[in-house]
Amino acid sequence: MNKEEKETRRAPRGPRGRQMAGEKAKNFSLTMKKLFHYLKDYKISLILVILFSIGSAIFSIIGPKILGNATTEIYNGLIGKVTGTSAGIHFSKLAGILLTLLVLYIISMIFSYIQGWVMAGVSQSITYRLRSQISSKIHRMPLSYFESKTTGEVLSRITNDVDTVSQNLDQSLTQVISSFTLAIGVLVMMLSISPLMTLVSVLILPISFFFVALIVKKSQKYFARQQAYLGHINGQVEETYGGHNIVQLFHGEEKTLRRFRETNDVLYQTAWKSQFLSTMMHPIMTFIGNLGYVVVSILGGWLVIQNQIQVGDILSFTQYVRSFTQPLAQAAQIMNLLQALAAAAERVFEFLEEEEEVPTVAHPLSTERIKGTITFEHVQFGYRKGETIIHDFNAKVKPGMKVALVGPTGAGKTTMVKLLMRFYDVSSGAIKIDGHNIQEFDRNELRNLFGMVLQDTWLYSDTVFENIRYGKLDATKEEVTDAAIAAHVDHFIRTLPDGYDMVINEESDNISGGQKQLLTIARVILNDPQILILDEATSSVDTRTEIMIQEAMDRLMEGRTSFIIAHRLSTIRNADLILVMKEGDIVEQGTHEELLKKKGFYSTLYHSQFEEVE
Repeated sequence: MNKEEKETRRAPRGPRGRQMAGEKAKNFSLTMKKLFHYLKDYKISLILVILFSIGSAIFSIIGPKILGNATTEIYNGLIGKVTGTSAGIHFSKLAGILLTLLVLYIISMIFSYIQGWVMAGVSQSITYRLRSQISSKIHRMPLSYFESKTTGEVLSRITNDVDTVSQNLDQSLTQVISSFTLAIGVLVMMLSISPLMTLVSVLILPISFFFVALIVKKSQKYFARQQAYLGHINGQVEETYGGHNIVQLFHGEEKTLRRFRETNDVLYQTAWKSQFLSTMMHPIMTFIGNLGYVVVSILGGWLVIQNQIQVGDILSFTQYVRSFTQPLAQAAQIMNLLQALAAAAERVFEFLEEEEEVPTVAHPLSTERIKGTITFEHVQFGYRKGETIIHDFNAKVKPGMKVALVGPTGAGKTTMVKLLMRFYDVSSGAIKIDGHNIQEFDRNELRNLFGMVLQDTWLYSDTVFENIRYGKLDATKEEVTDAAIAAHVDHFIRTLPDGYDMVINEESDNISGGQKQLLTIARVILNDPQILILDEATSSVDTRTEIMIQEAMDRLMEGRTSFIIAHRLSTIRNADLILVMKEGDIVEQGTHEELLKKKGFYSTLYHSQFEEVE
């Protein structure tokens, strides 16, 4: 595909990504509602999490009260020893109190461990489902979506955003349950010790709530921007890494680094501000808590003098005040976690809710008896509304014909092929196969009619054998070998260290671009399609290899309708029909000899390529 066509179909967007700088926070309530829909499938696990969280909180709540009893026992023993009213501290009784306290804390720890283990399983299961759904969604998305997004943006949904959902869901849900239980339980215990001291402690709450609300409001937008620019960073790194040789060849390192620094600076600023505001919670809550301790100590001492509470109750109450302010600090932290969770989850849900490519129609036609007659009737198309790049394309291709699409870069050749395979639908007019509009066929069945060899090769990480067999997943070893021989790549494969069993991928350095192209050609030969599309299929091979491939292609194209997109006009001399395109229109059509005799646009293109040779 050429650069002009890429630029034509790309929709405008923000700097290397979809979201623009300064975008507001997500729809929190709607996103959480969608997330809770996933949690419904884990009701039993969530009930266990709730029960064990409550149990852990209850046992930890009772602890300070028992610790206060131990303090009172020590105090009374010392006072009795001094005044002579008792023999001193009852160590056996004190040991019983401390042993009880130890058992309670152990039980609380066990309950906390169990609920953490169960919740981790829930969050990871949801993560697994989200990644699986995203992976499946990718195969149902229209080509237009991926041509308007960077690879880094899509990868960010699967990596950064899903990981954020997993981590924050695990932490926030357990903290919500434990904090709520702790707040209620501690309040009850505080009231049991002294309603007056409880009232004074509670009066501090409005100050805490004010600071919590203020900080959350400020940090919310920065968390959203932080997630967005993580996607931008991924996109830039992916592009730079994928084309690092081009960057170095054209000395674009400085420009690339400058673009990266600009995006990274925005990410740094948003991440710094969000994290700074988040970390402000703890010192503010600590300061407010210390004020509470001072008030409780003074008031508690007065109540001891009045014989309204025991000395140990002051220690217990101080512990409860600390525990009571802890849920407030956790509430602020939870709100930050939930904001980050919503920012990431909504990006995931946005992707999962993107408009999909409709695979079929209500009553699809069968493709079993397709002969291969293809008709283009007044086809018009534009990648964006109001911008037409194919104006009035008309052509009729009979079964078995070899049709060549030629023209300058940006003429619309590759676009016509994508319209034929319904990667895009025409704006007006119709494309018909055997007299039937292609929109009447199931998309998947329609595409099964085609075999493609593209200018850009695609190999995945697996053996050479499996890469060729991708064209026919149930092919035998003999069929794969025959396809490789037909593509003149069998000899090269056998020179590899492991032959057909050698593992290769897109970035394999020991395979040249032409050899990769030969492997993809073998893949299409194995597929044995009814209609062939060759998009600059021999552009990456030398002249000798091109001749051998052309011979194999000629045999393959016998009896099949074939479309050949070529800039090298030497490869389409024997085409049955040559459609000469210019700016989205067919300006000439005919055989190679007929077009040369016209001495028109095609003749000019042809002679401009071969005048030096002649």
